Amino acid sequence: MTALKKYQRLEATGLWRPAPDEQRREVVVSIGDATLVITDTKDRALAHWSLAAVERQNPGTRPAIYSPDGDPDETLELGEDEDEMIRAIEKLRGAISRARPHPGRLRLVSVLLSCLAVSAVAVFWLPGAMLRHTLSVVPEITRQDIGEDLLERIIRVSGPACAAPSARPVLARLATRTGVRRLAVLPAGVRDSLALPGGLVVLNRAIIEDFEDPDVAAGYIMAERARISQINPLADLLENSGVRASFRLITTGTLAPETLDAYAEHVLVSARPEIGTDVLLDMFDAAQIRATPYAYALDITGETTLDLIEADPMAGRAAPPVLSDRNWLVLQSICEG
Repeated sequence: MTALKKYQRLEATGLWRPAPDEQRREVVVSIGDATLVITDTKDRALAHWSLAAVERQNPGTRPAIYSPDGDPDETLELGEDEDEMIRAIEKLRGAISRARPHPGRLRLVSVLLSCLAVSAVAVFWLPGAMLRHTLSVVPEITRQDIGEDLLERIIRVSGPACAAPSARPVLARLATRTGVRRLAVLPAGVRDSLALPGGLVVLNRAIIEDFEDPDVAAGYIMAERARISQINPLADLLENSGVRASFRLITTGTLAPETLDAYAEHVLVSARPEIGTDVLLDMFDAAQIRATPYAYALDITGETTLDLIEADPMAGRAAPPVLSDRNWLVLQSICEG
């Protein structure tokens, strides 16, 4: 140790007492090979203290009083005039302390790293893991209940769902033909179409009333099914509501009313996610529904929906009718009852 070599020729006088019941003796103090050497005035060795085990009993005050670690009864007192020796001992003690291992410090670092790791897991992994687990265990009946609860909240804004008695069976046929559990037609609130958890698709009345071809309404339903295949409605709700909502749903089977209120407001004003053309065309193909009427309903010129028109899987094929003309006319009066 460089500091040790620097002070090995340094000497000082002090008062040494081997035990509390003995008199203090004047001694000479020097720094040896990693030891503090205490000799009498005749150069006879009285004690050797390991520098690594030297403890100061009164830090910051003078005269400085030292003792060997574990034996505070044996003391060495260095007066005000031995400032250089005091500074040397303190410097050597500090250097030795820094060089030795610090289990407490290592434990503290380990604890901090563990806390950081747990925090990282909580922030980055837990929400996704909780969401995936929740989606995997929530039964279909619970999803349907959540969809119906959201619909009730949307109805507060849009007004009651259209439900002319003669049109209800036709609406059920359209749901079956397009592969969804249930359809609801609202007079307002929804721009065009909206998928809710539990296989519930909501349509604006204009989708039914403003077009002569039932394939247009079927196209909007196919679009929602395509969105569902990319973004699960329940997953979207839980992602927007946070981990607490997932935890409540998985433990109680319900969502807080304020969670449903907030999501209903969010989903009505948010832009609908874009759909991949290939995914949408696959939906039309599997259901044997023409894509062209829907494409022209989106853009009457067909310029922005040319991919749907040119790749219509039913082009040149006889597609099964979505609804008969009579049933379509009945369904168009669904909001008149």
